[in-house]
Amino acid sequence: MSTMDSTLEKESKTREVVVDPDWCAGCGDFGVLRSLKKATTDKELKPHQMLLISGIGCSSNLVGFIYAYGVHSLHGRALPVATGAKLANHNLKVVITGGDGDGYGIGIGHFIHAMRRNLDLTYIVMDNEIYGLTTGQASPTTAEGHKTKTTPRGNVEMPINPLALAISTGATFVARGFAGQPAQLTSLIEQGIAHKGFALIDVFSPCVTYNKINTYSWFKERVYKLEDEEPDADITDFSYAMTKAMEFGSRIPIGLMYKIEKPTYEDTEPVLLNGPLVDQPLGIKKELFDELLTATT
Repeated sequence: MSTMDSTLEKESKTREVVVDPDWCAGCGDFGVLRSLKKATTDKELKPHQMLLISGIGCSSNLVGFIYAYGVHSLHGRALPVATGAKLANHNLKVVITGGDGDGYGIGIGHFIHAMRRNLDLTYIVMDNEIYGLTTGQASPTTAEGHKTKTTPRGNVEMPINPLALAISTGATFVARGFAGQPAQLTSLIEQGIAHKGFALIDVFSPCVTYNKINTYSWFKERVYKLEDEEPDADITDFSYAMTKAMEFGSRIPIGLMYKIEKPTYEDTEPVLLNGPLVDQPLGIKKELFDELLTATT
């Protein structure tokens, strides 16, 4: 057997190693993982064409359960890591996976700036309205009155609305999915990855261990699919999208709410007009070097 054949055989055996998810049985994140895998398979997206980046939390472990490039980064810092990777090689499909605590808490500043720049990123947030990894504290999306480990008398803080925030800040693709509706979620992920611009997919992903209010049955009684009830809606209409984003009560819409086309940061940054940084030569041309040297003397 040649050295190359031996190497390929070793790589093949390595790829067969599967790390099983260690989430609690019934966790909504299983549905998100399944939908993400199916979406990439349906679109024939090869492992080397995609980079998955996460922060910290139960959901952020997802990058270890799918065969692609992956970075398990710092708490709340998945978006700046993804930004750097995308600007270095914007031929990669960069997908960020995380939770509501990681993305809408410590990471909310990065969230806003990534959207206003309209970076070509797909952000899948598993929103269970609780801090699951640290055993049940109130998160930025925990409902008012919800009793948790840190709010034993009931949460007094108003939860943020990530969809309204995304629409008003500059995201060009805004959708909501539900782990209990995997077919629709798969479609949303496919569309989000294909979209050129910042795509947010906020996913109701029930925490079966620490959130006994926002359960599968709770969501199933309330959610309705926009594509079924409002198939002719104008998803480029800002007012329509904001109305749907604010609808949260006895009925909650899931599906694509907002989608517009506009230049991405990668399209408008002069440094990137010559292609991804990874394909550009290191250093600068002699003419530019001489010009800079002359300007400083």
